[in-house]
Amino acid sequence: MKCIVEYAADHPFSLANLPYGSFCTDGDASTRRCGVAIGDWILDLQALALTKFFPVDVVAAEPTLNAFMALDRRTWLAFRQHIQRLLSVGSPLCVDTTITASNVLAGNAASVGRALFVPRLARSTAMCLPCTIGDYTDFYTSLEHATNCGTLIRGPTHALQPNWRHLPVAYHARASSVVVSGTPVRRPVGQILDKPGDAAPIVAPSRRLDFELEVGFFYGGKETQLGERLSPAQAAERVFGAVLLNDWSARDVQTWEYVPLGPFLSKNFATTISAWIVPIHALEPFTCTGYTHDPPLLPYLRDADTTNFDVPLTVAIRPAESTCEYEIISRSSLRHTYYTIRQMIAHHSTTGCPLRAGDLLGTGTLSAPGEQGYGSLLEKCEAGRRPFALAGEERTFLEDGDSVRMSGLVMGEEGHAVGFGECVGCVLPALPL
Repeated sequence: MKCIVEYAADHPFSLANLPYGSFCTDGDASTRRCGVAIGDWILDLQALALTKFFPVDVVAAEPTLNAFMALDRRTWLAFRQHIQRLLSVGSPLCVDTTITASNVLAGNAASVGRALFVPRLARSTAMCLPCTIGDYTDFYTSLEHATNCGTLIRGPTHALQPNWRHLPVAYHARASSVVVSGTPVRRPVGQILDKPGDAAPIVAPSRRLDFELEVGFFYGGKETQLGERLSPAQAAERVFGAVLLNDWSARDVQTWEYVPLGPFLSKNFATTISAWIVPIHALEPFTCTGYTHDPPLLPYLRDADTTNFDVPLTVAIRPAESTCEYEIISRSSLRHTYYTIRQMIAHHSTTGCPLRAGDLLGTGTLSAPGEQGYGSLLEKCEAGRRPFALAGEERTFLEDGDSVRMSGLVMGEEGHAVGFGECVGCVLPALPL
């Protein structure tokens, strides 16, 4: 299909993608509504819903995507196919289309003249979180990352904990501090050890601020009930889509606090996600063979579908006050999850924990084999022991003013790109104590 909107062949928001997001215009939060990204434009679903071009049985014209996400997979696909037809050559729409008297639904005459397309990159257009996130769980599913970190802490012989190859390890994270791409991130303050050998902590701004390259999956479909379990096959029906995710981490705070219950303040201060949710249907053409599980998983985690998604990912940093472009420091892929999102959901639900539309599940840091594939600075600088070069300087962890940009893009066989866009955050200095 040829699109009515012109864009470059490697544009992340192609007709093969059509990601969903929430935006507002003219600095007015009351204008918040949902849209579909196509090239450098947004198809305004709220405006579209005022016309005969919108399916009457689909709830997608709300300020957030939660109601739409709560529908079933078949409805998501049908709506996606409808939007693809509307955006294909031969459609009655074009980027200059406005609501007219001939296409407006009864009772909406006051909307005549309203544009159906909004310029995505205009200063007057601001992205919001795509949905209300009820709960956020962050997993630890990359074999390469777990091995790298375990080796730094416990040595290569005991890099993986005994449970790691048996279950997808996770912790309950903070939904309240999830922010949309472009939101500045304040350096956190917490308890840290001032110097090696200290037995008592001080409270101070983190000196080891890090990023973590992740992908976040959004749960969709009907809410599960307390006590209800999902198999991996059932979980596959509940995956709405995916975003890039940066799980900002204060490594010195984490080192002091994580025994015995794991991270808390070291990760609760900010998580950045990309603004546009790539539909699961857009990712399905880009699969690869998943990991072989050795030892075999317990029956509830076994999945007849052994595939994983293969989307190349990059991390780039632009130093504070730099006039240079972003410098890529890591290249990885979504394929580097030992457990699939289907298995993550199945494990999450095995106790009967309810899951709701809009819940966010992070993959954990996605590291690829080799030094160019580190998904965090903790790995890249070996916990501060091996500085690396960035813009002509030696660096270990993030400094105030640094900007981190994550991106992900895959090219289809027919020449259409599917991408996440960008997940960007700039580090602000800590607030005074």
